[in-house]
Amino acid sequence: MQQIFERGGTLEVAVAASRGTDASATDAVDPARGSDLVWRLKIVSLEEESVVVEAPVMLGKHIPIDNGVQLIGAITIGQNRWKFKTEKLDDCAHSGARVPALRLRLPDEVERCMRRFARYEAGGLNLPLVRAWPLLDPRSVVVAEEASDAAWNTVRAALQAGAPAPAAATMPMPQVGPEFPAVLVNIGGGGVGLRVESADAAALGRHRVFWLQIALGAHAPLPICVTAKLVHTHLDSSQRTYAGLSFDFTFHLPHQQAVADQIAHAMRSAQASVVPAPEP
Repeated sequence: MQQIFERGGTLEVAVAASRGTDASATDAVDPARGSDLVWRLKIVSLEEESVVVEAPVMLGKHIPIDNGVQLIGAITIGQNRWKFKTEKLDDCAHSGARVPALRLRLPDEVERCMRRFARYEAGGLNLPLVRAWPLLDPRSVVVAEEASDAAWNTVRAALQAGAPAPAAATMPMPQVGPEFPAVLVNIGGGGVGLRVESADAAALGRHRVFWLQIALGAHAPLPICVTAKLVHTHLDSSQRTYAGLSFDFTFHLPHQQAVADQIAHAMRSAQASVVPAPEP
């Protein structure tokens, strides 16, 4: 942890899953469950019994994590990953943080993740499925993003009124190429990291702008639809492609707020579903 901090590194953090099966048995993603968002957070300070990290922020919107929420953390160095259990202690101000900061309990121990699993196997996390298409005409996203905004406004109004969320309507599509599947492995302030299997990664070498539909299962009544630009790629030890993409709202800026609101709602839902840890 000290080495990561000295190098200006990050932790990957997710709300601890309290449902479903042990992910050590399978690498399959269960779309019926609420999907878990893994946030990449910069370490800003190490204390005797805690680590201070920048709070999750999406498109300028602070994503709060409640005190006492159980979390799964991971340290990644190259192709190696270590995971641990922790909890949110409190919010804090720190001069080294660009955004609000939060304090996490230092783990008593860390466990090395097995390379053949793409997930945090003992943590039971369920990473979101993503449908991706090369975007052939970026201007064609306007109608699709407006429809997504309208659908979210309808869902949000129903949730605020205490009514069930209406069934998701079929969304119009922009002008796109052939679809390929991906998994969302982490999320940051303005974009996402996707894992794409080798058989599906050819589009990443031919295109730079994509239309994404991110399914968050029980934590979100409708998928997040967003335009994203490819920033970088690299291969992991299993020859799968990791792709870093940044969200793009060039042709319909109001869609930025809708996407931030959907992600914030998913995080609130995830925290509400967590069963408190038993008293020692």
